[in-house]
Amino acid sequence: MKKKRRWLRWTVDLAVIALIFFAINAWNSRGASRGMAPEIRGELLDGTPVTLEQMLGKPMLVHFWATWCGICGLEQSTIDSLAKEYNVLTIAIDDALPGRVLIYMKEKGVSYPVIHDPDYFIAGKYGVRGVPSSFILDAKGNIRFVETGYTSEPGLRLRLWWAGRDDA
Repeated sequence: MKKKRRWLRWTVDLAVIALIFFAINAWNSRGASRGMAPEIRGELLDGTPVTLEQMLGKPMLVHFWATWCGICGLEQSTIDSLAKEYNVLTIAIDDALPGRVLIYMKEKGVSYPVIHDPDYFIAGKYGVRGVPSSFILDAKGNIRFVETGYTSEPGLRLRLWWAGRDDA
């Protein structure tokens, strides 16, 4: 009987924690763009012009971050790993100069594509209220998932896979 109660207690505790996690994510993601992803046009840090449209065709990650964001720093290797297998476009909403963003990336050992957005022009179109913020798009550019705050690599991979299943 004690084992049943302990199991029930753990299940209830886990459910409450999951509910709190999802509630916090929903609160942090309120106001974020849904439906068709807003257009992105810009230059990568190396000067290469890029648009969201040219990156569509398979599921992708649009990721907003900043050099001053500690949680963003924890995700850097995850985003870099995903960029090796998926289309990834990151937007640094950072008032640091582009050269400082490049130095930060070198220090972190990452090389994914970055648009510098110090005036929050792109971030504003996406309704970003905090960083890190991740938008998972399907191959046609529809926003399938929005995450604000830390997200694990398995969680992002699962969402990218799932966004690809919608197009199959």
